[in-house]
Amino acid sequence: MFDENLALILLAKNGDSDAKNDLINQNYPLIKSVIKRYKNKGVDYCDLFQLGCVGFVKAINNFDASFGVKFSTYAVPMIAGEVKRFLRDDGTIKVSRALKTLSIQIKKFIDLKQNQGIKPSLEEIASHFNVDVQEVVFAMDASIYPVSLFSSVDGDDDSGSTLADCIEAKDDFKQNLDHIVLKDLIKKLNERERKIIIMRYYRDKTQSQIAKELNVSQVQVSRIENKVLEKFKKELKVD
Repeated sequence: MFDENLALILLAKNGDSDAKNDLINQNYPLIKSVIKRYKNKGVDYCDLFQLGCVGFVKAINNFDASFGVKFSTYAVPMIAGEVKRFLRDDGTIKVSRALKTLSIQIKKFIDLKQNQGIKPSLEEIASHFNVDVQEVVFAMDASIYPVSLFSSVDGDDDSGSTLADCIEAKDDFKQNLDHIVLKDLIKKLNERERKIIIMRYYRDKTQSQIAKELNVSQVQVSRIENKVLEKFKKELKVD
């Protein structure tokens, strides 16, 4: 299947409209799964799908098998980037003044703590501002400006180096794209699986520590961890 897709991609890159349409039809579920995150943003679903297709076509035009990732893995941030760009430029993403103010205050608080050699946790930030952890995450995320992988980093949209060029030059391109997909995979886990993966790989806790915190046996933690990792490997594996 991977070889067949690669053949279609090569044809599409060379201007074969039938090959391009075949790829879009085959990847309809992928495009749909990405754009559904942006429903209820004031944009008609059909328009969202068209934007997704534009991003998908850009992925086709820029894909290179030497990236070492599945085409679908590469296409996801391209599709999402096209939708985000439209929402950003069209002004449909609105950030309240209160949220902007909180975001600025959080940034100052973090900078102050880091200057003291302290890296505050989300819980500490939430406690300091007397808000929920979710609101802290939302405020911090709202301050991030969406950037396309193929936006120029030189300020020249026609000939400058792009973010993708910089990432690829550092040989981290596959890793960065996989991280985007991995984030979505973690969201699909049930609560216990998600807690174990986050504590194990993001908080560097041992299986014994996790077992004690969740009041389960270390064997159970090990079994769940292995099950999730196998699931991730299948999703991220290049066919």
